[in-house]
Amino acid sequence: MGNRKLQKGEGHRQRLREKFLLSGLSGFHDYEVIELLLTIGTPRKDCKDSAKEALSKFKTLQGVLEASGQELCDVKGIGPKTLFGIKLIKAVADRYLEQKVIAKHHIHNSAELFNYLYATIGSKTRECFMVLYLDAKNSIISNEILFKGTLTASSVYPREVVRGALNQKAAALIFAHNHPSGDPEPSSEDIAVTRRLLFALKIVGITVHDHLVIGNKRYYSFADKGHISRMNMEYEKQESAND
Repeated sequence: MGNRKLQKGEGHRQRLREKFLLSGLSGFHDYEVIELLLTIGTPRKDCKDSAKEALSKFKTLQGVLEASGQELCDVKGIGPKTLFGIKLIKAVADRYLEQKVIAKHHIHNSAELFNYLYATIGSKTRECFMVLYLDAKNSIISNEILFKGTLTASSVYPREVVRGALNQKAAALIFAHNHPSGDPEPSSEDIAVTRRLLFALKIVGITVHDHLVIGNKRYYSFADKGHISRMNMEYEKQESAND
């Protein structure tokens, strides 16, 4: 009886793999995607029930991929070995998107960055403030998450941003942070922090191209909405008044 169940489970996994190799993820339910990932770490274990429970608990495929190892291990049937496939594919996807973005010769608009930023910080449960360092040709040199927590004047330090930019020998920066609520509309604090950073970087000759707020499958671009241009004009007026 046990052997027949094992053979049935193996046949099911093989059918899922063949289906994927034939047509990719087209036609797959989200729980089947999770099931496939779970079988990477446990090739002889039936993972369907665990996959469905994980999807029920974290609501979406993205929620499962973003869950911590401890949270995943709280799901019945998932342990350190089982979650290997989920954590591996998330890390591979992040690196792929990062290298794809960095490999571009130039960054032309906010939409080109959105997929990478959404995958990287879009589903974080805390606000994460990321800086992308660009060279004189607007190619991305590198990026890093500098701050975590609600974006306020007391939590984002201009000197840390300036230091990072100088260390990277950056000519320009793009800021990005997520809104866990899913609504990318910037707060008054978001705008104030952006202005402070832009002014601080102007002093050392580094340009701010944009600040993207990442929400649920959408984003808000400070540059696209004219904020960056207005802030640059404010800075120039302030400098003229001081002369």
